[in-house]
Amino acid sequence: MIIKRLHHAAFRCRDARETVDFYVEKLGLKFVHAMGEDHVPSTGEYSPHVHIFLEMEDGSCIAFFELPKDSGNMKDMEMPEWVQHFAFKVESLDVLKAEKERLESLGVDVLGPINHDDFIMSIYFFDPNGHRLEFTADTCAVERKKVFNDEAYEVLDLWSETHDWSQREKMFGGKTGYERK
Repeated sequence: MIIKRLHHAAFRCRDARETVDFYVEKLGLKFVHAMGEDHVPSTGEYSPHVHIFLEMEDGSCIAFFELPKDSGNMKDMEMPEWVQHFAFKVESLDVLKAEKERLESLGVDVLGPINHDDFIMSIYFFDPNGHRLEFTADTCAVERKKVFNDEAYEVLDLWSETHDWSQREKMFGGKTGYERK
């Protein structure tokens, strides 16, 4: 496989310093890089911004842009709130439960733990920008994980066969997306 791991996923933030403080002080990530520009390096367009990177244990990052002169929202406001989120894996169910208690003691509202198909267990909360975050722990035995892997395309095919795609066609102008060959 050519892709080795996630380097970063980027989101917008209202205030870079507030965002760094939240991710460092409340979640324990490492603030590893910040770069400020007046022009977008890839397009050249004028858009003063700071781009910040917060690193996780495996070296992958969550990154943010503070864009004070650009319009737009922190996130897609039309999509259901629960869809757009960033999930962080924690070591175990015990760590997940301890993190729920710790975050709540810091004044963070936490939902869960929620069992997802005996595959993972998760808690949910929001960062200062309104981005939904998830801490998740694997709860699936190796044997069960193999069953999930083996049946993934079957579940997807069943979904495709049994759901009305007229809404998808409206959303995407008649295009239904990638068709598996």
